Amino acid sequence: MPELPEVETVRRGLAPVMEGHVIARATVNRPDLRWPFPDRMADRLTGQTVLQLRRRSKYILADLASGESLLIHLGMSGRMLVSGDPLGVFVHDHPAPEKHDHVVFDMDNGARITFNDPRRFGAMDLLPTLGAEAHPLLARLGPEPLGNQFDESHLVAAFRGKNAPVKSALLDQHIVAGLGNIYVCESLYRARIHPARKAGRIAAPRVAALVPIIRAVLQEAIAAGGSSLRDFRQADGELGYFQHNFDVYDREGAPCRTPGCRSDIRRIVQSGRSSFYCPTCQR
Repeated sequence: MPELPEVETVRRGLAPVMEGHVIARATVNRPDLRWPFPDRMADRLTGQTVLQLRRRSKYILADLASGESLLIHLGMSGRMLVSGDPLGVFVHDHPAPEKHDHVVFDMDNGARITFNDPRRFGAMDLLPTLGAEAHPLLARLGPEPLGNQFDESHLVAAFRGKNAPVKSALLDQHIVAGLGNIYVCESLYRARIHPARKAGRIAAPRVAALVPIIRAVLQEAIAAGGSSLRDFRQADGELGYFQHNFDVYDREGAPCRTPGCRSDIRRIVQSGRSSFYCPTCQR
């Protein structure tokens, strides 16, 4: 599942060809993805100017001149690919349609944005821009990890008395929005915290130190274009490269990269998800 850095990478890739431009034609090729599309979605999008693209957690929101916003979730295999870009960044020729091209936006500048999703776990919805935060998918999300509301005092308070493992606490979208398995594993390694340690048993200074570490990991991943595992592609079709920088994730049995450490990376399963860690460095 794409995490925050992958979604932010896609948003940044789409912004130059969508923001300030008109959706000359929207084409919807099936009635649903994970859930049914909203009524008359193609008609409601066609002719609309995209005012801005923003991200909330793992969702992209396209604010339209109509007062509605298009909510996009990539799901497990969704891709937003650009062709015919007048900026000369993307593929110049539109590729032949593929079986899983479910939604297509032809922009007034000649760009085409294609939402391709073989597994159909992605989603799109239209909602009023004013009050968008009340949408069921957004209403209970915690603060953005790169935003000002995610600070040391917030995380210390959220962890206080919490009996869940720290890995589970950081994946709780009510505590912090957008974090996923990959970047939590990497952040806990840098913080030298074992993923199974109870969140409420970690000293406040160590919890507070997680905040800048999480931000640094996410910013590095965004700069690298995200991590390409299985299906993820950037908007120009290129792979992300942060997977080459993983310290622990998916490195079971490989040597720890901490100088002087002789341990190998281990894997445990927590709530059905793999956690990777160094048994020596992380306590």
